[in-house]
Amino acid sequence: SRTTRHPSNFMASSPQSSSSAPKADDKAASHKEIYDQLLEVVSTYPTAPSGIGRPYTHHPDGWYAFTPAVVNAMVIKRHLKARDTDVFLATFPKSGTTWLKALLFATLRRTADGPALAPLAAHSPHQLIPFLEVQVFSNGQIPDLSSLPAPRLLMTHIPSRSLPESVVASGCKVVYLCRDPKDCFVSLWHFWNRFAPSPWDLGEAFQHFCDGVSLFGPFWEHALGYWRWHVERPEQVLFLTYEELAADTIGQLRRLAEFVGRPFTAEEREARVDREIVEACAMESLAGLEVNRSGKTAMIEDSVANNIFFRRGVVGDWKNHLTPEMARRIDEITKSKFRGSGFALTPATADQN
Repeated sequence: SRTTRHPSNFMASSPQSSSSAPKADDKAASHKEIYDQLLEVVSTYPTAPSGIGRPYTHHPDGWYAFTPAVVNAMVIKRHLKARDTDVFLATFPKSGTTWLKALLFATLRRTADGPALAPLAAHSPHQLIPFLEVQVFSNGQIPDLSSLPAPRLLMTHIPSRSLPESVVASGCKVVYLCRDPKDCFVSLWHFWNRFAPSPWDLGEAFQHFCDGVSLFGPFWEHALGYWRWHVERPEQVLFLTYEELAADTIGQLRRLAEFVGRPFTAEEREARVDREIVEACAMESLAGLEVNRSGKTAMIEDSVANNIFFRRGVVGDWKNHLTPEMARRIDEITKSKFRGSGFALTPATADQN
């Protein structure tokens, strides 16, 4: 299989001439020093087992991730300068990230000739809109993103409270996609088992998830952080649910396009441009592309097979894995955590198959 790199958006760099090499070396050394200093700080943070042979690190803001991602997130908070034209995508892991990336890329990058589907056929959505904390800021890099054309598409799993202050201050657009935690957990469990040396016991993984020990978790605090931001500043933060997106993809895509400032015109609707995007970005369509069947994407420490980002993608798959007692426990936690927030998973969201 082959590893395809990002198109020249985030990680592109021109060859260094001999006269500029020392300056570039000095910058690289400075960046490495920043990472090394933060790594030393993070090494003092408490850890928790993850179930796949590598411990989670507990960030002071109250969330968990592997040590490199925690370090990278801290670098991002200090060095990423958001602009008012930026569009941030944010999700808790396994909440429909791949789907959202594809939909937004095809919509926001469309031209008078139609949606941007050709790049999706040649690149994984994770190459077109890479993760800030595991692709863009990683391996000692503090990239200069200032030359990227507006709007910059930026993706993260980082909880809202740990984002750079410039994200709030700039007034840039933030799109958050939330998923029923039961489906989210099951998808995350399947995903981790692709990396685990031996299958992670479902009961043990479930207990960790309910205790809040999960990648970029706890789930409930992650969702609530973005929900409250949406309530306070609805013109800046759009809060979507996976279940709404699955039930009315075309309607939610139009809502998304309107929010990011690229609404579909009457002519585009007549030409079915929006419906073409929905069909091309359906999970079965994306999963069938050669790049997503056999390609790989570079992440923090290695290249990851693109096909691991595609499984079933259906609402209610948790019923095939969780006992009624497990489902009730997550529902009780969800009800308790979300009480008073104004947000609740609807019966349709919770029960749909």
